[in-house]
Amino acid sequence: MVPSNGNCISLILIIFIATLTLSSFSVAQDKPEDFLAAHNKVRAADGVGPLKWSPTLALYASSYANELAAGGCNNIHHSDGPFGENLAYSEGDLSGVKAVELWADEKANYDYKSNTCAAGKICGHYTQVVWKDTLEVGCAKVKCPGGGTLISCNYDPTGNYEGERPF
Repeated sequence: MVPSNGNCISLILIIFIATLTLSSFSVAQDKPEDFLAAHNKVRAADGVGPLKWSPTLALYASSYANELAAGGCNNIHHSDGPFGENLAYSEGDLSGVKAVELWADEKANYDYKSNTCAAGKICGHYTQVVWKDTLEVGCAKVKCPGGGTLISCNYDPTGNYEGERPF
């Protein structure tokens, strides 16, 4: 039995919608607006103004992340460039939003009163995310050869100045 034109169109429409839905899941939480919203959510929780997306910083983040990926993601280190920088690596698929959440989780390690991290803990990723003088962010996600994900975000102006509080 051959489906009628109405049924064929309905079937094609269902397949098209399912394809769009599945494709949106594959890139969900990795678009500029996702990175930006995740950062601004953390900043708002601490009473810090929102960041703006910077294509220039995103290009810098992408270039450096691709450079690290070309080396197999085996030697991840900061670029020591002119911008603030947060890096995150996962052996699996890591979304941009999840990377920002991981950095934000370092808040538990930060003591505002003493402006220090807890002994043996890190909190500099968190303090960069909420640094009050930072105005722009740009991020990138790359797949590492052999698996894994690298997320890079850059910030301007940079933060984490010795002796200064983030907000």
